[in-house]
Amino acid sequence: MANPAILTVDDDPAVSRAVARDVRRRYGDRYRVVRADSGEAALAALREIKLRGEQVAVILADYRMPVMNGIQFLEAAMDLFPRARRVLLTAYADTDAAIDAINIVDLDHYLLKPWDPPEEKLYPVLDNLLELWAATPDTSATETRVIGHRWSAPSFAVRDFLARNLVPFRWLLADEPEGGRLLAAADLSPADVPVVITSDGKALAMPSESDLASHVGLSTTPASDFYDVIVVGAGPAGLGAAVYAASEGLRTVLVEQRATGGQAGQSSRIENYLGFPEGVSGAQLTDRARRQALKFGAEILSTREVVGLEAAGTARLLRFGDGTSLAAHAAVLATGVAYRRLDAPGLSDLTGRGVFYGSAATEAPSCSGEDIYIVGGANSAGQAALHFARYARRVHILIRGASLTSSMSRYLIEQVEREPCITVHPHTEVVGGYGDEHLETLTVCDRSTGTTRTVKTSWLFIFIGAEPRTNWLEGVVSRDARGFIVTGPALLRDGQRPAGWSLPRDPYHLESSLPGVFAAGDVRADSVKRVASAVGEGAMAVTVVHRYLEAQ
Repeated sequence: MANPAILTVDDDPAVSRAVARDVRRRYGDRYRVVRADSGEAALAALREIKLRGEQVAVILADYRMPVMNGIQFLEAAMDLFPRARRVLLTAYADTDAAIDAINIVDLDHYLLKPWDPPEEKLYPVLDNLLELWAATPDTSATETRVIGHRWSAPSFAVRDFLARNLVPFRWLLADEPEGGRLLAAADLSPADVPVVITSDGKALAMPSESDLASHVGLSTTPASDFYDVIVVGAGPAGLGAAVYAASEGLRTVLVEQRATGGQAGQSSRIENYLGFPEGVSGAQLTDRARRQALKFGAEILSTREVVGLEAAGTARLLRFGDGTSLAAHAAVLATGVAYRRLDAPGLSDLTGRGVFYGSAATEAPSCSGEDIYIVGGANSAGQAALHFARYARRVHILIRGASLTSSMSRYLIEQVEREPCITVHPHTEVVGGYGDEHLETLTVCDRSTGTTRTVKTSWLFIFIGAEPRTNWLEGVVSRDARGFIVTGPALLRDGQRPAGWSLPRDPYHLESSLPGVFAAGDVRADSVKRVASAVGEGAMAVTVVHRYLEAQ
């Protein structure tokens, strides 16, 4: 196969020649440098490269081009080569446009013209981007396909797992011609679905998440049996801890049972996160954080269920559901929370078949032209409502209280109120769900009058409450009445240290009742349930981990 390409596009011939010359001088022996003088010509070159089955590693585009500017070009180029790293060439006056491009095209870097000397201003940037590109699994080179039934909970679980782990895939119905042909080619039948056809042509019938992870490029096996710090949970707090720990030279492993990003990773748009004035999707934020952690040398293990934690001398030992274990000097628990189950007749049997917990973004296009119902009045429910409003005929938000003001951020309330297809139903709760193969009707109750009514719908998305994932810590660390991990000064009662505390000092901030084990993010008692707060606690946990390690 031909060398991967580095594509440059600039409508100024002199600048175009200069950037291509500098890039070729440094990388010409390993990469093919392709030069274009307009966005249209560059797209034509990319299409030709795509048809030949070749790859593009980096795209450098000038911002000020006629007809199609650099941001518009990069947005179109992403459809052809989503893995390619993107650089915008700008003049000093265009830095605002470059900042906009970070949100619009997930820009990796912007370079100010001129970039002389390239040894200082160009090559270090490209070296880093080429290294990141080479380290990213090429899951888009050949397509992963998922074959299943429309109203199948296992089929939904596979699609949700792939989507949340940012693995591109194509969804095919088993009773459609192409799905049937693929099943026949794999010597399987519709009874064997869900079936995943991996990028290398291997057919996986009803795969477990661990099997699926190992076949789509996710790491499931640690490279070592001992680390400086183990981080459990890859939501914002866990990713923040992994990035800061690895960047400061600690041997770091991040363990996640399902998918990086946690609940925040499912958000269609986070608009109050610092540094993203136009908002950022949870998937984008997760992808960037994951790439940062890997860049600094952290390991990320997927589909590993942690079932036990114990002290082993000065080490802290994690036990996994498969019987294996992993040890470290310290541990950071960032397991987050799960949405509380809605206890109403019929709903449990329909989970994954019209009843979903969380945003289930993979289902949004299927809701086109239909009525959907959302239970919950916090930010996650508001973000989901706005996302589904792009597809559904009408979005109904059901809340037990009188209004959204006590639980949802003001900016989200204003957006919900401006969206004509969203209706908020106060004092309303779901008291039953019914259907055969999938959800068909809901019974809802007006709590202010006690009257009930039945509505037809195939879609219910639930965002109620938060339950910490800490049952596996029973008897290991102190938890409050709801199961959240108690840390730091909150562990002291009348000046007395927690029972079993073996050190002469008080617990550090964020430290649990087991020395050397810290908690960060939503799982910690009395934490602020916001993405920025979770990231901050993850970073802060690394600071106290350093204090703990230095004292050993």
